[in-house]
Amino acid sequence: MNVTPDPFAGAPDEALLIAFANGDAQAAHALTVRLLPRVVAQATRMLANAAEAEDVAQEAMIRLWRQAPEWRQGEALVTTWLYRVTANLCTDILRKRRGGVSLDQVDEPADGTPSVTEQLQTKARMQALSDALAALPERQAQAVALRHLEGLSNPEIAQIMDISVRSVESLTARGKRALADIMSGRKAELGYDDD
Repeated sequence: MNVTPDPFAGAPDEALLIAFANGDAQAAHALTVRLLPRVVAQATRMLANAAEAEDVAQEAMIRLWRQAPEWRQGEALVTTWLYRVTANLCTDILRKRRGGVSLDQVDEPADGTPSVTEQLQTKARMQALSDALAALPERQAQAVALRHLEGLSNPEIAQIMDISVRSVESLTARGKRALADIMSGRKAELGYDDD
């Protein structure tokens, strides 16, 4: 079996985006394969709803393709730009939800390995976290989610949120304290009573 090597392996995201802007559909495919799972994961964590997350990811990628012809090299990383767009789209949905609609349930894991009890507990914990994040001020919730759920660095978050690193640190610290206060009364209920 003769496997053709990926011509874009190791190419920076920006190079693929520029190649797409110049008409290279294979570059677009390679960039989509590379970035789409990350965008879906970010949106799923922020929204706790797989269907909405997929819609957000699709819209974020469409916006990236529209931006490609005007992309200014060296101004921002493609991933940073995409994280910001995704976060903004999710924030819009969360704002609409806060108008009176509660957060949707988190989908149960597809893997049947955990017991039913473990699945229910995980689901309850994710819902509690989603509810607690929804109770935070919007910017705190976004900073906490990007830092502790997405694993981004403070400078990356600062770029995404268009604020200083010091502001990220402050938002994250206040958000974590507020989350701890919100969740403290629910430790036993969520199975954290032995901590």
